[in-house]
Amino acid sequence: MAGLGGDGSHADGGPARHIPVLLDEVIAALQPASGKHIVDGTFGAGGYTRRILDAGASVTAIDRDPTAIAAGRALEQEFPGRLTLVQGRFSELDTLVQGTPDGIVLDIGVSSMQIDEAERGFSFQKDGPLDMRMSSEGVSAADVVNRLKLGDLARIFNFLGEEKNAGRIARMIDKRRVSEPFTRTRDLANAIEALVGRHPKDRIHPATRVFQALRIFVNDELGELARALFAAERALQPGGRLVVVTFHSLEDRIVKRFFTDRLGGTGGSRHLPQVHERLPSFTPLGKGMVGPSPEEEERNPRARSAKLRAAIRTANPPLAADLTIFGLPKLPDANDLNRN
Repeated sequence: MAGLGGDGSHADGGPARHIPVLLDEVIAALQPASGKHIVDGTFGAGGYTRRILDAGASVTAIDRDPTAIAAGRALEQEFPGRLTLVQGRFSELDTLVQGTPDGIVLDIGVSSMQIDEAERGFSFQKDGPLDMRMSSEGVSAADVVNRLKLGDLARIFNFLGEEKNAGRIARMIDKRRVSEPFTRTRDLANAIEALVGRHPKDRIHPATRVFQALRIFVNDELGELARALFAAERALQPGGRLVVVTFHSLEDRIVKRFFTDRLGGTGGSRHLPQVHERLPSFTPLGKGMVGPSPEEEERNPRARSAKLRAAIRTANPPLAADLTIFGLPKLPDANDLNRN
């Protein structure tokens, strides 16, 4: 699995096939070995899982995409009794996994295999339906584009896509969809390009950030990540390792804030008397964020924006699962489109 990198290569096609990012660094942080149980919360093409299995550990691999689970059955047969595939959301991993794992790895975002499949609608390199659903269930990107209020569209493009032309693009969509709804990826991409324009030297297509925002919103990726971190905290045994690889600043910010909060310290306002001491649920692993080597960036351009953060679970109880620590803005609920 992989999120949109800083080069924007995914929404407009990107590299052809999936290459696990920071693979050596992930394995070094997890330290899989015979007798250990590791959870791969984002199975994808199984790159991390295979290396963990090769190290002798057993793996519970989770993916919300039924296509990924079906493709992993061959690997399951290759390692009988040591690989368990589970279709589900990694935000629920503490209820999906049996026992208390020794390690959990999360590789955030959309996989290259999904990008390559035009019918999934993640990319506009090949024309396909405007879908973007990882689990093939719920509200699609077409539902969002054609039915969400203009102001909500602009907020989504601005925050989740960091798109400077968010308002202009939202107004264009709102005007066009009245007479002709958007149903295809290239139709939307071409409409955005016609509005914004594109310099011949531009490396990033002008629709890339909008597609990124739609994908994140449709799949509630930031909310899923936040809830997955809390679930991992509840699931890991003392000494267990949590390793998270992100590809986008929004994702990395959530992971960084989670680990900072979980290091413990004093609760309450700095302007008021000390309220209580919060015992840490994690201790740092390593010196902080780890990025790709120049050699990996050259070999796999998709790795350029990757960041790895890791920590070790303490024996203290989990802290409160408070989503406010992430500072996420209030965005519309995609499910409201179906309810309404």
